[in-house]
Amino acid sequence: MAAILPRWIIAFVLVSLTYNPTPYNFVRWATAAWETQAPLISLYGVVLAFADVIFLRATLRSIGVVGITLVLALAGTLVWVAIDFGVLSLENPGVLTWLANVVLSFLLGVGLAWSIVRRKLSGQVDGDDVDE
Repeated sequence: MAAILPRWIIAFVLVSLTYNPTPYNFVRWATAAWETQAPLISLYGVVLAFADVIFLRATLRSIGVVGITLVLALAGTLVWVAIDFGVLSLENPGVLTWLANVVLSFLLGVGLAWSIVRRKLSGQVDGDDVDE
């Protein structure tokens, strides 16, 4: 868990900077201020896209499409159970957006930490970890 937590927090910040239900996110800022701040929005968008691509590529390389599907299936089922038991409601779209941010950032955090987790669980070393 110690391997996943810092990566999950960084992924959560990245996902939330991109979009969240508050006015403080890239998507709302870009749509509201494009006319006056297009160069700055473009720069920030490229930096944000760069970070997003790094996280997505690392996740795809680490757990692959099957792993991504399994993590999303697990998260979706947990949300379904929470809704069924009345813990979560579909009435508030802001809560659902934050929940989606948590799920996506958890997926990215798992993807970034999977090599470490797999090595600790199995005792096997990845080819990238071997010193030459």
